[in-house]
Amino acid sequence: MLGYLFGFNARIGRLQYFLASIALAVVATLMCMGAASQAYRTVRYGGALTVEQLGWPVLVIAGIFAVATFMLYCMRIRDIGWDPVVVVVGWIAFTIIDGLIASKFPAWAIGTRHQATAVGAFVNLGLTLALLFWPSGYAGDEPPARPRDTGGGSDGFFSRNGAPAAPTSRIARVANGEFGGRGK
Repeated sequence: MLGYLFGFNARIGRLQYFLASIALAVVATLMCMGAASQAYRTVRYGGALTVEQLGWPVLVIAGIFAVATFMLYCMRIRDIGWDPVVVVVGWIAFTIIDGLIASKFPAWAIGTRHQATAVGAFVNLGLTLALLFWPSGYAGDEPPARPRDTGGGSDGFFSRNGAPAAPTSRIARVANGEFGGRGK
């Protein structure tokens, strides 16, 4: 269920990813403007605005934006044909390690106010460009059809991979009464 909730099992194409990213940025901007106008209205009419009062709307907006961005990344990574669990966890781990290196060695950081190195910036740029421009992979676990090899060239017909599917052996074991490791 979490696979469908976070987009691990969903797919989104390049154009849809690009348009959804723009729409997400517009929605997040509108939400931030709404929170800022509410804070301005409170202070303008003589109310005192504390950090605690402004903190929860900002956290809600940031949380919605983070979850939506995470879902978009996962859906696009699945569409490319990569495993989003591995790629996203690796990306997060690399970002954390890059931030630690930048804080321990300030000379390697991009600038005095940045918490990343040049290597981390290039990796993020590369992954962002891959999400935007990498072509979609094939659907499911089966590779796309390949032309038959007829010696001299293709005769125009396509064939599927002849290897048996992995679940076939499991179905056969269940049919023979070997389900769950119980003996007779």
